Amino acid sequence: MDVISVSSFATGKWVAPDAGSRRDVASAVTGEIIAQVGGNLDFAAMLHHARHVGGPALRAMTFHDRARMMKALALHLDSQKDALYRLSHMAGSTLADAKIDVDGGIGTLLVYASKGRRELPDSHTFLDGDVEMLSRGGTFVGQHICTPKLGVAVHINAFNFPVWGMLEKLASTLLAGVPAIVKPATATSYITEACVKMMVESNLLPQGAVQLICGGTGNLLDLLTAQDVVSFTGSAQTAFALRSNPHILRNSIPFIAEQDSLNATLMGPDVTRDAPEFDLFVKEIVREMTAKAGQKCTAIRRILVPEALVQDCLDAVSAKLETIRIGDPALETTRMGALVSQDQRNSVRAINSQIGSEARAILCDDIQNVDGADAQAGAFVAPALFHCADPDTAQFVHDLEAFGPSATIMPYRDVDHGCAILNRGGGSLVASVVTHDPQVARQIAEKSAAWHGRLYINDRVSMKEATGHGAPLPHMVHGGPGRAGGGEELGGIRGVMHYMQRTAIQGSPDMISAVGETWIQGASTTQPKTHPFTRKYGDLHLGETLVTDSREITLEDIETFAHFTGDTFYAHMDEEAAKANPFFPGRVAHGYLLLSFAAGLFVQPDPGPVLANTGLSNLTFQKPVSPGDSIGVTLTVKRKTPRNEEYGEVRWQVVLHNQDDEQVASYTLHTMNAF
Repeated sequence: MDVISVSSFATGKWVAPDAGSRRDVASAVTGEIIAQVGGNLDFAAMLHHARHVGGPALRAMTFHDRARMMKALALHLDSQKDALYRLSHMAGSTLADAKIDVDGGIGTLLVYASKGRRELPDSHTFLDGDVEMLSRGGTFVGQHICTPKLGVAVHINAFNFPVWGMLEKLASTLLAGVPAIVKPATATSYITEACVKMMVESNLLPQGAVQLICGGTGNLLDLLTAQDVVSFTGSAQTAFALRSNPHILRNSIPFIAEQDSLNATLMGPDVTRDAPEFDLFVKEIVREMTAKAGQKCTAIRRILVPEALVQDCLDAVSAKLETIRIGDPALETTRMGALVSQDQRNSVRAINSQIGSEARAILCDDIQNVDGADAQAGAFVAPALFHCADPDTAQFVHDLEAFGPSATIMPYRDVDHGCAILNRGGGSLVASVVTHDPQVARQIAEKSAAWHGRLYINDRVSMKEATGHGAPLPHMVHGGPGRAGGGEELGGIRGVMHYMQRTAIQGSPDMISAVGETWIQGASTTQPKTHPFTRKYGDLHLGETLVTDSREITLEDIETFAHFTGDTFYAHMDEEAAKANPFFPGRVAHGYLLLSFAAGLFVQPDPGPVLANTGLSNLTFQKPVSPGDSIGVTLTVKRKTPRNEEYGEVRWQVVLHNQDDEQVASYTLHTMNAF
């Protein structure tokens, strides 16, 4: 095939590699040169383009606008993903491996698009937490808000996931409203470039939202400011070199790292040889060792087994590994492809040799023949399985990661000993526990969670639906302490917050309401001339308040409600028992009776723009209501969020007060209103 000329995308233009800085990239399967990467780029111009073109365009969009853009982008990539699969074969990936990368990245975009619409407002500011009352009279309040950083996100990605690694970072970055400069690893940059071309050609992204560096980064990091963010995935050594940059340190530039991780899996002490958890444990190990030829930051490297089952586990895992078909990843029969490069193969073998100096090799990575390819010309290795009989004195198995299909089985005595070994990795992205005993899971979580970004617990109950030890999900944190980098990516909206600034806003209720585009108690209100339920979504304004008439609560009301609903709790029916309760002066009205009567006071019954009551939240009861008391309601438009072209959600602040104007209950009502 023709050699691919891998271009960068800078300041809205594609820049081809130049002869002076060009680097060759070889096929992982054949060893032949398949791509050329490199070029001279003006990094200052790229940063200026991102900050002054991409940033303003993204920030002009609301969270929902950006979420819709991301969904459209994901669907566009999904329609063209077969081309990315084919390119992935040259990097040693089977179709299954390519789907992890490509479909995983597209799926992450879709999840973030969905979460952006559901969990973020259709505005430019995110409210982080509730309003804080900072004064006795309520005229001075505070709230935390999050707004997009006014800089650039520099994404430095690893070779093993050229699509997913890029899209997982872009998902949270773009949703936050921050432009990105993406730097993929050279070895697989041709796959990333193809994906970025699809994104650019879709015309769905604003100018300057995404740029691409295929080649070196030059002085890029020295040009960053405190409004920029660096997000890195790769080796601990490279992470240390980058985050130690004096300019990064001097300017407190955020640096998010996801790096080396000696992830482990532990078989619970309750597991027996004939338990379904034993087979599950073996299956997870084999899958994690062979998917992407073990080139996953979340792959299992250390395997902890109760002493009595070590030999059984060694036999079962090695037997499964020996059946793995290794070969040309384009072949349907191939189960495991090649490592990404000859250099990577050399690195894996060198580390395996060190591990082998303190652990017995059950299977070695030497390989002579593979299906459909030359084993020596390509970057093929066989799975390597070791047995470390004394994990307490061993060092290499806890310190060195062979980034390939390599893992070590070791014994542990009891849960405390197992947790101590788990924690010897010095911080991991994920540790898994296969147990059917909830108390074992609890003990391990208490003793080991602090050393792991994710604890994956699986057993016969969840095994059919569980996603696997090595599958980071966009809903959950991906990252880990210590040697894993100390940072986190993904985690739902948590991931978005890395690219936003949290700021404490303080002022009067009117000021805070205006900043957050949400009415808060104490802010100004207006009384509409017509009932708010008769007016369409677009005609409602924040702070509009309906004040209802009052209604007396009688003893007959309480008893009728009790017998009708079956709720005859003593506080409503027994005067003496109620008085003995420190919360009540005597018999009191049901809380749900008050809610029902409140609805009767403020609901407009005729057909109109209110399509549905979808629920209520933040319900609290502040003061009991006794027979003879009266209640009235104030209903205020609190927040508006469009949902589609036909209707939007209106959140109403509902406050119930008694005849003395004391608040007795409050909640937020959710309705869907027609446009």
